[in-house]
Amino acid sequence: MRIATWNVNSIKQRIDSALAWLKERQPDIVCLQETKCVDDAFPRLEFESAGYNVAVHGQKTFNGVALLSKFPFDEVNSGLPGDDRDDHARFIEGVMSTKDGALRVASIYLPNGNPPATEKYTYKIGWMKRLSAYARARLALEEPLIMAGDYNVIPTTADARNPQAWVNDALFLPQTRDEFRALMNLGLTDAVRATSDEPGLYTFWDYQAGAWQKNNGIRIDHLLLSPLAADRLGDVGIDKHVRSWEKPSDHVPVWIDLDVAAK
Repeated sequence: MRIATWNVNSIKQRIDSALAWLKERQPDIVCLQETKCVDDAFPRLEFESAGYNVAVHGQKTFNGVALLSKFPFDEVNSGLPGDDRDDHARFIEGVMSTKDGALRVASIYLPNGNPPATEKYTYKIGWMKRLSAYARARLALEEPLIMAGDYNVIPTTADARNPQAWVNDALFLPQTRDEFRALMNLGLTDAVRATSDEPGLYTFWDYQAGAWQKNNGIRIDHLLLSPLAADRLGDVGIDKHVRSWEKPSDHVPVWIDLDVAAK
């Protein structure tokens, strides 16, 4: 089973690229972020015609997450638990049945948090603490869990071409990385780093200052796996070439193969 994540930075602008990439990579489940449209405006028919079931949690011109699955959803939950006042569309999870039991996949669009000395950073850290609480509860179920998405976190200096440029950014501040480590220490596995220590594994290149042309990238899109999912991990890939396509997102897809048979 192939599971992927991609911050598309507006699904309406990226629909042709998304369909082309789906045809090329053939993922079974896809986590999308920053769809930037309300639920009714999501191009559901196009993805259903490509063979996917669709679950969306949208918001007008802002945020927005979705799940595409070649397998039926047994359950879909929208919104990260822990704060009923939070109306940002940043989290959706789906449960699918496999021959090995339930498979739970969450699409995550973690807050950016900039500028740091504002309530935006306070919101980011609070959201990360809620995500850890969610993960702790889900891990107790002892089922394959994939938490995939745009985390807006640069975990280490190895995950940035120029770490010094990010030292005062919310994506790389010590508190941000501490919260990310606390999440990982619950027992999660970073799929990319579980399979490679190579430098230059980036998932985001800014539109400005020639970042793509200079390969001035960062790795902020992550697939975090529960122990039962990590035990089934096979291949991992970053589809860097998609960044060179016409009208690209500033993020590229990241995918994993799991040894999980669909029901």
